[in-house]
Amino acid sequence: MKKNILILCTGNSCRSIMAEALINAKLSDCIKAYSSGVKATGSVNPQAKELLKERGYWRDEYHSKVIESVLDMNFDLIVTVCDNAKESCPMFPKSVKTIHLGFEDPSGKEKEEYAKSLNLIERLLLPLIEKNLC
Repeated sequence: MKKNILILCTGNSCRSIMAEALINAKLSDCIKAYSSGVKATGSVNPQAKELLKERGYWRDEYHSKVIESVLDMNFDLIVTVCDNAKESCPMFPKSVKTIHLGFEDPSGKEKEEYAKSLNLIERLLLPLIEKNLC
């Protein structure tokens, strides 16, 4: 049975969406990833979306979601990918393991910075998740 993981960020427009897409592309045999924002922007960063499309990770189901939309779901792991989300991570109805691995926000920067963030997420976060859940 697949484990559910939530990637939590502030705006749910860039880093958490990239992490959700990567996990679902690379670890889909054992994990289903979701993402959300503690203060969701309501839109996906166009640079992040373009990069995910270029690499074949994008799915039309990905969108910026408020934390309330996932509070009732059961998660096996919650990962915060920015310091603000770590500080303001809400309490979930069921006790769930939470880990923090912060990534710099590439928003507003050159395209290469988005690729750097995506590569870092793949190199640092995926093995950690795989070790914890697969």
